[in-house]
Amino acid sequence: MLRGRHKFLPSDDVLLLLSTLLTAIICRGSSDDGLVMAALAKATNPLGWTGPDFCKWDGVACDTPNKVSSINLASKSLSGKLPPELNQLSSLKTLSLQRNKFSGPLPALSNMASLQEVNLEDNGFTSIPPGFLSGLTSLQFFSINNNSNLPPWTMPSTIKDSPSLATFYASKANMVGEIPDIFRSLPNFANLKLSYNNLTGWMPWSFAKSGIQSLMLNNQMLGLSGPIDILGEMHSLREVWIQSNQFSGSISDLSACTELSDLQLRDNRLTGVIPDSLTKLPKLTNVALQGNVFQGPVPSFPPGIQVNLGKENHFCNPGPGPCSPQVTVLLEIAASMYYPIVLAEAWEGNDACQEWQFVTCEKGSVVVINFSKQNFMGGISRSYASLPSLRSLYLNDNKLVGVIPKSLTSLKQLQILDISNNNISGKVPSFQSTVILKTDGNPFIGKVVPVTYPGGRRPPGVELEETESSLAKWVKVVVILICLVIIAGLAWLIYRWFYKKQKHRWFKKISEEHSTISMEQTTDYGKSTNVSSFNQSPMKSSEISDYNIYDGGNVIIPIEALRKATNNFSKNSILGKGGFGIVYKGELPDGTKIAVKRMESSMISDKGLSEFKAEIEVLTSVRHRNLVSLHGFCNNGSEKLLVYEYMPQGSLCQHLFEWKEMGTPPLTWNQRVNIALDVARGVEYLHSMANQSFIHRDLKPSNILIGDDMRAKVCDFGLVKQAPDTNQSFETRLAGTFGYLAPEYAATGKVTVKVDVYAFGVVLMEIITGRKSLDSSLPDDSSHLVKWFRPFLQGKDKIKEAVDPVLRSDLNEETFESLWKVAELAGHCTREANQRPDMSHVVTVLSSLVEQWKPAADEDSFRVDIGMRLSQVLQKWKLNEDSSSTIATDYIKQKQPPQ
Repeated sequence: MLRGRHKFLPSDDVLLLLSTLLTAIICRGSSDDGLVMAALAKATNPLGWTGPDFCKWDGVACDTPNKVSSINLASKSLSGKLPPELNQLSSLKTLSLQRNKFSGPLPALSNMASLQEVNLEDNGFTSIPPGFLSGLTSLQFFSINNNSNLPPWTMPSTIKDSPSLATFYASKANMVGEIPDIFRSLPNFANLKLSYNNLTGWMPWSFAKSGIQSLMLNNQMLGLSGPIDILGEMHSLREVWIQSNQFSGSISDLSACTELSDLQLRDNRLTGVIPDSLTKLPKLTNVALQGNVFQGPVPSFPPGIQVNLGKENHFCNPGPGPCSPQVTVLLEIAASMYYPIVLAEAWEGNDACQEWQFVTCEKGSVVVINFSKQNFMGGISRSYASLPSLRSLYLNDNKLVGVIPKSLTSLKQLQILDISNNNISGKVPSFQSTVILKTDGNPFIGKVVPVTYPGGRRPPGVELEETESSLAKWVKVVVILICLVIIAGLAWLIYRWFYKKQKHRWFKKISEEHSTISMEQTTDYGKSTNVSSFNQSPMKSSEISDYNIYDGGNVIIPIEALRKATNNFSKNSILGKGGFGIVYKGELPDGTKIAVKRMESSMISDKGLSEFKAEIEVLTSVRHRNLVSLHGFCNNGSEKLLVYEYMPQGSLCQHLFEWKEMGTPPLTWNQRVNIALDVARGVEYLHSMANQSFIHRDLKPSNILIGDDMRAKVCDFGLVKQAPDTNQSFETRLAGTFGYLAPEYAATGKVTVKVDVYAFGVVLMEIITGRKSLDSSLPDDSSHLVKWFRPFLQGKDKIKEAVDPVLRSDLNEETFESLWKVAELAGHCTREANQRPDMSHVVTVLSSLVEQWKPAADEDSFRVDIGMRLSQVLQKWKLNEDSSSTIATDYIKQKQPPQ
C-alpha cells in the first residue's frame, strides 16, 4: 500500500519532502541560519551544496558557529529565485550575487543591521519587495547595476538611515522620479552612479558640501533638468558625468573643486560664458562641452587636457580671445536672467548688430532691446547702463524680481523703460522727466520686501535689494560693534584670570622635561597615560594635575603656545586636511618644526575622541625611527590637538601620484625601495618588537610621510588596535580604507597582523606601478590594483608592462632584478592570510635590495685602539647612534677574554 501511494505522489511533493528532510538535517540543533541556508541551497542547487555544516559550503563564511557572515556567489551562472528569508541572516555582512541570472523579487534586505556590502548587479530581478533598503544601519556599499527588468522604482529615501553608506550604484535599473534630498544625512557618501535610467527633476540641494567624489547621472531617458550651480559647492568631486540630460543655465565657479579631473557636460542645454576657473583646475584632464549652446570667448585650456568643444556652441570668435565690448555687455545682461536658452540660440558671432534677435541697432550701436513676454527670470542688470545709445528697453511681462538699478538713470538717450507685469520691488530711482516709465503690474513696487530668486541664487549684475532703511542699518552696525567690544573685553578678562595663572608653570614643566631627557631615557617611553581625563568640557585649574608629563618627552602643551607656533592657525600654515581635522605647520621658540593636528568642536564625536586617545596611547607606548614621533598634545575643551614632528617632504601619496603638481622629480627606484624598507621596519616594530603587539589597520601612502633625506615614517595611529598575540585574530568594527582592506577582514571583521601585511603588499604594488589601489576612472576589470597586478607576476617579461612609466628608462639589469623581487614580495603579501609572510621576513627581503654600507678607502682612520676607554672612543669619533653602537660592540668583543 505504501509503495502504491508513493507511486502516485506528485513530483512537487517529492521535492518538498526532500527539501524538508534536508532542512531538518542541516538545522538539527542549530540556529535559524540553517533554515535560510537550506532554502538558498534549494534555489541555487547547481552549486552542489551538501553536508550539514553550511559554514563550509563554497562561497559561504561564518564569523561564529552557525552564523553566516558572508555569501559570495559572484559569476556562478546561477538562476532561479532567491528565498525571501535572506533577511533572517542576522549576522550577514556581505552579500555578493553579481553577474548571475537570478530573477523574481529582489531579496528582502530590510532591517539587516549587520549588512555592510550588497552587490546584485548584472542579474534579471523583476520585482522589488516593500521596505527593500530600510533599516540597514551598517550598509556601506550597494550596487544593483544592470537590472533592467525591474519595474519602475524610485531611489528609496530610507537609505538616509545608513550613515556609513559610501557607494550607491543603480545604473540601467529602470529607476524613475527625482533623486531624494537626503545626502546631508550621509557623511561618508562618496560614489553615486545612476546612469541610463529615467530620472527627472533637479539635482538635490543636499549635494552641496557633501563628500561626493564620483557623480554619474548621465544618459537619462527624459533627462534631469535645472541648473548645475550645485557642482561648485561639491568640493570633493573627482569625476562628474551628467551628459545627455536637460540641464540648463551656465557653469558655476568651480575654483573650489580642486580634485576634479573628469567633467562630462556634453549634450545638455547649457548656456552662458564658460568660467575661467574651469580652465585653471589643477587636476583636470578631460572635459566634454559639445552639444550645448555656450557663448562668449572660446575657453583656453592648458596643454595636456583633452577638451571637446564641438561645433554647436555659439562662441563669439572661432578661437580664444575677448568678445567685442557691445557683445560682452549683452552677455552680462543675459547672465542677469540666467542665460536664457532662447538668447543663446539666437545670439551668435561677435557683432550684436548682425541680425541678433531682440536687439535693434543704428550705426553700429544698440538702441532698442525688446525682451517683452519671454517669461525670463532673474533681475534687471546694471550692465544696461553700459549701452549709452539705448533709447528703448522693454522688459514687460516676464518674471523678473529685485530692484531697478540706479545706474539706469545715467542713460542720457533713454526714452522708454517698460517693466510692467513683473515682480519688481524697492524704491524707483529718479529718471529724467523725458523717460516714459511703466511700472504697473508690480504689486511690490516702492516697497521693501524679501526677494527670492530661482534656485536661491542671485544672478550676477543684479543690484542687492535694500531690505531696510539706512538708519536701521547703522543702528544694527553700532549694536553689533558694541556687543563685539563687550565680548572681547570679557574674553580678555577670562584669559588673564584663567590662563595667565598657569602659563609660567606650564612652560616651566615643558622646559624641565625636555632638558632632562638623556640618551638612556629616549629608549623608555610612555609609562603612564591618564586617558580618562579627556573630556569635552573646558579645563579647570584643578584638572591640570590629572594630565601626566610622559617620560618619553610627550607633554601637555598650552593652546597659546600652539597658536603662537602656527601664527594663530593661519591658512598659510595649513599642510593638509583629513577626517580628524586640519594639520598645520608650526615652529616652537627653539626653532623646532612641528605639525599640529587640530580637531575643532564641530568635528568632535565618539569616533574622533577615540582616535585622539588612540594616537596618544600608542605613540606614548612605542618609539621607533620609522614611526612619526608625538611631541605632545593639548586638550582645550572645545578642541583637541596633537603635536608631531614635522616631515617636510609630505606623503608618499604625493610623491607617487602628484609629483608633477608638486613640481618635484619622480621617485627613483632606489628611493622607492628605501622607503618601502623604512615602512616595513616601522610596521615590524609595531607587530613584534614593541612591548605590546599593535595592528595599524590603515596603512596606505597618505599615511607614510617623507623627510628631507627621503626616508619614510609611518603616521596616523587613530585606528591602531592592540593585538593579544601576533597570530591571534579578534573581531572589531571594520575600519580602514577601501583598496587596502584585506579580504578576510572586510568579510568577517576579524583582524590579525596579517591585515597590515596585505595593505603593505598593496603599497608595494603602488610603488612599482605608480597606480592607485582603486581608480574608478578605469574599466571595472582593471580599476582594482591587486586584481589587475596579479597576471603580471606570471613571469619577468610580463612585469615590465606594469612598471611605472617614469621608471622604465632607468631599468638596467640590476634594477630590474630588484624590482622583480619586490613584485614577488607584493604578490606574497596579498595572498590568503595564512600564506602571507611576517613583516620580519619582509624586512629581510627588502634589506637585501638596499645598497649595503662599505668602508671608506682610508681604513686606518676607523681603527679602534683597544687601550682606550669606551667613552674616549665615542668622544673621538663622534659618530651617529648606529655607527657608535657598531664600534662599541667591536671594542667590547676585543676586550673580552677568549672563551
